Amino acid sequence: KELAHRIARHGLLVSEYPLGTPPLPANFPKRNRIISGLSQGTLVVEAALASGSLITARLAAEQGREVFAIPGSIHAPQSRGCHALIRQGAKLVESAQDVLEELRWHAPAAAIPAEQPAPEEPLAPSYQCVLDALGFDPLGLDALVARTGLDAATLQVRLLELELEGRVARLPGGLFQRVGQA
Repeated sequence: KELAHRIARHGLLVSEYPLGTPPLPANFPKRNRIISGLSQGTLVVEAALASGSLITARLAAEQGREVFAIPGSIHAPQSRGCHALIRQGAKLVESAQDVLEELRWHAPAAAIPAEQPAPEEPLAPSYQCVLDALGFDPLGLDALVARTGLDAATLQVRLLELELEGRVARLPGGLFQRVGQA
């Protein structure tokens, strides 16, 4: 409720449902149809083959909006929807610049940061070994325990700290994935 009130004070609330309607899963496609219709494009970051994100992408395409998708590991079920979208003609996205260029969005040079992110602070070897073991594909805790030789409790603490630093993302299904610089 608080978020809705803040949005109403500083923006706009648009809905086909009366105020107070609970966020029922069956209502998501209609809500997302409005969102995709108000947008220039829809970016799908992660989607299984049976995903609401694919419904939203289809609606965006039907509305004449651009559809973008970020590819992932061929072994990850949550990447299969993005791969299917790319095969169907969605624009493959590797960086925000890909989206900006496709939408022909031009801002003053000072408004768009250079594609070179600031170098990350060096990590202590005990944390670097976790990142090295993780690689860039999603991996579960048990596999990381096997790769690092650390006990699960120590590994979870290190993963949490790396997540707080923005170097690791926690994914559905108890998976972890390295993010940031290659």
